[in-house]
Amino acid sequence: MTEEVNKAVQVLKQGGLIVYPTDTIWGIGCDATNYDAVKRIYELKQREESKSMICLVSDFNMLNQYIEEVPEVAYDILKYANKPTTVIYDRPLRVAENLIAEDNTLAIRIVRNTFCNQLIKKLRKPIVSTSANISNAPSPKSYSEISSDILKGVDYVVNLDRKKKSSKASSIIKLSGVGMVKVIRQ
Repeated sequence: MTEEVNKAVQVLKQGGLIVYPTDTIWGIGCDATNYDAVKRIYELKQREESKSMICLVSDFNMLNQYIEEVPEVAYDILKYANKPTTVIYDRPLRVAENLIAEDNTLAIRIVRNTFCNQLIKKLRKPIVSTSANISNAPSPKSYSEISSDILKGVDYVVNLDRKKKSSKASSIIKLSGVGMVKVIRQ
């Protein structure tokens, strides 16, 4: 696994795109602070830039570096969540502008997956995580379902968990500064 982490980090540091197994489904990723790399993902997926993507961070410390103020309720929700949970936060900081939604929010998930966690810690920055498919096509449940257009369009494909069938995408919850919690996807 260490070798795959090192190869992927090298590509990410150079502004490249990777296809990799996440704690949910196979994803396309890049350095979340690199505007040009994020733009390449939108182009590869043929996705409108108005449709924002998720970022992955390694832990609460990293989360706090990229969100102006994490609401207290987020800590409780994430501590007790029994499946991968993505939270949409207000006022993100230090990420590529084209990742931030028009309403100045950003969806972030703290990963529990060992590979992703090591990858993020070694890069020392959040990474983008968006399903490894062209927009409006079904999300791949396994490596074998990823289209050749996606695989050819990235700079590196992580060689781990290629036989694994994934469950489903994460739950998504939106938090607002006034303490409102809204479930977007269960």
